[in-house]
Amino acid sequence: MNFGERIKELREGKDLLQRQLAATLEIDTPMFSKMERGDRFFRKKNILSLSEIFYLPEKELLTIWLANKVLHNIHDEEYQIEGLELALTNLSQNA
Repeated sequence: MNFGERIKELREGKDLLQRQLAATLEIDTPMFSKMERGDRFFRKKNILSLSEIFYLPEKELLTIWLANKVLHNIHDEEYQIEGLELALTNLSQNA
C-alpha cells in the first residue's frame, strides 16, 4: 500500500473530508488531493502531524512514507533490487 492510500483509508475511517485534513495540515485541498493520490509527496512535518491526528506511532507512518519515496525514485531503474541490496548492506555496516 502506498502512503497516500493509507492516509485516505485513515481519513475515511474517521469520516474526515479532504478539505478538513488539508486545513489542519495548512495546505490547500487540491494539493492534499494530489498528495493522497500519490501525485505529490507529503512533507515530513505533515507525517508527524498525521501521526498525532490518527493516534498512530510516528514510526508507522514514517516507514510507509520513506518506502514510498524510495520506490518512487527507483521505479524506472534497471537494477532496482541490486541497488536496494547494496543500500541495505551499507546501512547495516554503518549502523
